[in-house]
Formats: sequence, C-alpha cells, structure tokens
Amino acid sequence: MSIVVVGTVAFDTVETPFGRGENVLGGSATYFSTSASFFTDVSLVAVVGEDFPDEHVSFLQGRNIDTAGLQRIPGKTFHWSGRYGYDLNEAQTLDTQLNVLMDFQPELPESYRDAEYLFLANIDPDLQMQVLEQVRKPKLVACDTMNFWISSKPEALKKVLQKVDIVVINEGEARQFTGEANLVKAARQIIALGCKRLVVKRGEYGVLMFTADTVFAAPAYPLEEVFDPTGAGDTFAGGFMGYLANTGDLTEEGIRQAIIFGSVMASFNVEDFSLNRMKRLEYKEIQARFSNFKALTSFRDVSL
Repeated sequence: MSIVVVGTVAFDTVETPFGRGENVLGGSATYFSTSASFFTDVSLVAVVGEDFPDEHVSFLQGRNIDTAGLQRIPGKTFHWSGRYGYDLNEAQTLDTQLNVLMDFQPELPESYRDAEYLFLANIDPDLQMQVLEQVRKPKLVACDTMNFWISSKPEALKKVLQKVDIVVINEGEARQFTGEANLVKAARQIIALGCKRLVVKRGEYGVLMFTADTVFAAPAYPLEEVFDPTGAGDTFAGGFMGYLANTGDLTEEGIRQAIIFGSVMASFNVEDFSLNRMKRLEYKEIQARFSNFKALTSFRDVSL
C-alpha cells in the first residue's frame, strides 16, 4: 500500500566536525519519502519556490515518489542552517528562512485522499489538522512534531495527538510537551491523550516504543563513521512507516520489526551529507544490516 506524507522539502546548510554541506537537498518530507520508497509507493505533499531545481524533483520521481502534491509557488524555498558539534545528537540552529512555507496550505490531490497510511511530518499542527480533515478512512496515521510547535501551539498540537495512532518524537520533545523529566512518565501522559503508541527517538541511544502497557527498546546501530545526522529522524520514520505499509502487519511483532527497519534506514542516512548515502543505497545492504541489527540483541534464555 502507498503512503501519503505531508511535510517540508527544503534546502539545508549543515556544518559538522567532518565537513559542510551548502544548500543541499533536505526537508522532513524529502528524507521520509526517500526512505519509505525502498519499501512502498509514496505520495508527497509539500511546497517549494521558483528556485527549486528540476533535478531534485527528478530524483524524487526516480524513486517512484508521486510529486503531484508538490506545490511550486512564487518565492524562495524553505531554508534551514544548522551546526553540529562532536555531540551529534543535537543541532544548533543558525538560521531558519520559512519563505514559501509561510503561505503553505496543504491540498491533497483527489487520488491521495483514500490513502491507507498517512504521515504528518513536523509542520504546523493547524496544517496537520487540515490534512486529517482531507483523508477519508486511513488505516494508520502517524505524526511528528518539533520543539517550536510544542512551545508555540501546544493546544493545537494536543488536538492532533488525540487523532493519530502513532506519535513519533524525540526524547527532548516528549519531556518538553509534558513537563515531565522521567521519560516513562512522559510517555504515559502522551498515550493518555488517545494515541495507541509513542515512538521516542533517542539518537545514538536508539529508540523506545511505548503502548499503554508495554515498552520496547531497540539500540542504535554502532557505526564507525557518522558525518551528518540531519534528517535521521525523518529517515527512521520513513523506514518504519514504509515497512508497515509494505507488509500491512500492524501486530505488536510487525511494528517491532518496523522499528528495526526504521533504525536501519537512519543508520545509513547519517553516513554522508544530505541524501547522498540514500542515493547510492541498495536494498541488499538494508537486508544485510537488518540481519546484523538482529544479532546485536539476540541472546538465549537462562535457566535458573
């Protein structure tokens, strides 16, 4: 089954201790859709300006990503600049130019409205709600958010979280949203709003998934080289949702497998700037790393 993703397509300027990328392709919807496209068909909804190169659109289309929902309007494309230190878990934002994103009104093409899988990337929660009102009977809806919306539109965000099945955020955002320092307690508060699952991204420390009565932990894949963590969370979400859409398996075991595939995709993304690693990634590499990932946490029971 295909996925509809609504988010940003952007230019990024990124500095890390290992190099710099100037005006490279970025954006939450870009990373998500590229990652998900290894598993299923993806339909993208976003906005770009007149300065957005056709070669980037061709790249997306070459990944079998439907760009009928990609609006091009007068103005400049959304641009984010950030810097990472040797602690690559958190970026320092240097500049954010919303540009055409300020006028973005997501409009789903008619063919997108029957989507069974929907991912709301970290855009304005009011826009996320607009999208929810346009889809008919989705089988699974997941959303992301960010610290800016948590601080500026907490009530609007709360309404969105009440209407989705899975919330995918990082641990700092979970604590910020609830005001709770303990991550387990924070998770319980978010789930109490109405979502079925909370997936907490923890960077180099892996992922935690919470339901009302279970917790699942997955490690991050140990890498010798990490160049650029930009988009890792969106790449994780793309692999996670892409696998679920491919299999249709929404059991506890199926969702846990999807967590690992999401983590595998994120581990590849951070190995180069922008989407450079994803552009040369082959599915056999994904399969091999999934097997290695499984071996990381495989151990036998003990008889006492």
